[in-house]
Amino acid sequence: MVDPAKVNTALTDMMQASHVMTLEELPQMVNDHVGPAGLRDVAFFLVDLQGKVLREVTGRGIDARAGGLELAVASSLAGEAFQRVDLTTEPPPSTDSAARRWWVPVTDGVERLGVLRADTDQDDDATRDALRKLASMIALLLLSKRAFSDSYARSIRTAPMSVAAEMQWHLTPPSAFAGRRTTIAAVSEPAYDVGGDAFDYAVADGLLHLSVFDAMGHDARAGLTANIAVGTCRNARRQGADLVQISQAVEDALVEQFGTSRYVTGVLAHLDMTTGRLTWINRGHHLPVLLRSGRRPVELQCPPAGPMGVALGLPVTVCHEQLQPGDRVVLYTDGIIEARDADGREFGLERFTDYLAHHHSDGLTVHETLRRLTHALLEHHDERLDDDATILLVEWRDPRQHDLTP
Repeated sequence: MVDPAKVNTALTDMMQASHVMTLEELPQMVNDHVGPAGLRDVAFFLVDLQGKVLREVTGRGIDARAGGLELAVASSLAGEAFQRVDLTTEPPPSTDSAARRWWVPVTDGVERLGVLRADTDQDDDATRDALRKLASMIALLLLSKRAFSDSYARSIRTAPMSVAAEMQWHLTPPSAFAGRRTTIAAVSEPAYDVGGDAFDYAVADGLLHLSVFDAMGHDARAGLTANIAVGTCRNARRQGADLVQISQAVEDALVEQFGTSRYVTGVLAHLDMTTGRLTWINRGHHLPVLLRSGRRPVELQCPPAGPMGVALGLPVTVCHEQLQPGDRVVLYTDGIIEARDADGREFGLERFTDYLAHHHSDGLTVHETLRRLTHALLEHHDERLDDDATILLVEWRDPRQHDLTP
């Protein structure tokens, strides 16, 4: 039987013990502390970069996942818990048994890191509460090791990664965020070879800053161009620059480094999370898409200025849109709509927006919508994209935000 008092003590002791531990030591440490409290055979699994598999962190050998299980997100109870962000239990071993095996989502806020497995003697409110608390603690423990653990990086990769992609993944913020009933989800493909695409977001003083960049080319130089764009954007933003000034700072930095031989297109925006007022500029990029319940997706119009880095001197127009509760705004790069199948047919803007609208009406979370969309995109393109494809999706006044955590 789960003892709530012992669980709470175990969680505190785990946090204190974890400060001088590596990722590989966490599984044994967790079991040593929570076993006496009634949570047995605990294991945790990390989701890979593309949201396809869940890999057990074992701590055996030089690799954190050595000898561990690998479970498919699409066809396992663990994957069901991950997709639904909810506790899932296996059938009891017999009709007269109260024993349960549980699968619990492990999330940092609304970023889905993986799942937790644990066995208990029964199913009651105290047990479910203990499992949620343990999942939250494991999320914090994993995050405390992620930044400096090569084992963590290896565990979430299923293929070799290019240098350009290594640069981009080190640069990007987490793929999910929620605050003040505003929710963000983002994806980039090809995950192991992304070069010139980048997304960024940040929160300050009630404003959510958003940006998507698409650098010329698809190699390490494109990655360097995108890195300079994002770094300059952050630097100018943190000094209080407005959107026009930020884009000019990016242009100046690129011209200083490359002359006019390298450039990026992009959309820079900020959303007032209290009022829902969206403000943005378009630097030679695809227009944002607005998803509103009961309406077909529409492109938000804004006259484009030139790409950043070519020094065309075109005027930059600041545009605005008043969002309604539940609206979703999508920023994306051209690799999404220009992906072609074996017959040369593009994925296309209409298919892209129809897919988003369909799953929006189905009530899927923004994170699960994007996970399924990227898999549909890769399937359309026979699992190999010729160009980077990035999506940054924000939902204002998300009515289902409470469903994003276990």
